[in-house]
Amino acid sequence: LLFRGSTAGNNRVPMQGPLVVVANHGSHLDPPLLGHALGRPVAFMAKAELFSIPLLGQAMRAAEFPSVDRSNRQRAVRDLEKARAMMESGIVLWAAPEGTRSPDGKLLPFKKGCFHLALDTEAVIVPVAIRGIHKVLPARSWRFNLGQQVSVHIGEPIDAATYTREDLPELMAETRQRIATLLGG
Repeated sequence: LLFRGSTAGNNRVPMQGPLVVVANHGSHLDPPLLGHALGRPVAFMAKAELFSIPLLGQAMRAAEFPSVDRSNRQRAVRDLEKARAMMESGIVLWAAPEGTRSPDGKLLPFKKGCFHLALDTEAVIVPVAIRGIHKVLPARSWRFNLGQQVSVHIGEPIDAATYTREDLPELMAETRQRIATLLGG
């Protein structure tokens, strides 16, 4: 095994309806770990530049992960529409609002894209904290550190349908606070 771990709270994951799992991002291993912890397949909403990485990009295309081109607003809007259609078909999307992997496990600033998507689809947001994953396969490295303790903590869902576009900052702050609490910080 690459890690020893546990999950807490996976009975909080709704089994139907549009769902966005919003989690901290510490490693390339986050998507498979989340899929295992949630007990459901999870599509990773990835920044477009990841699709140009050999093997990783091919695997993400084969898995039909939606991309988001953050350098082109019009393309990003189209990308989010594709992600919306996937959610409406029942696919669970995982979004890393930090936009990149944290090198030390601490939360980075959040970007708005996944929160707009949650509002547009009236999705349920499930805040998730992955503790310790940044030590297994650190950011900007392909060096595995075997035997690290990893745990996945699933928070109380947030119904984005109870928020408006004007409430976007509050929705982001509430999600961030829940993830920070689950991380233990």
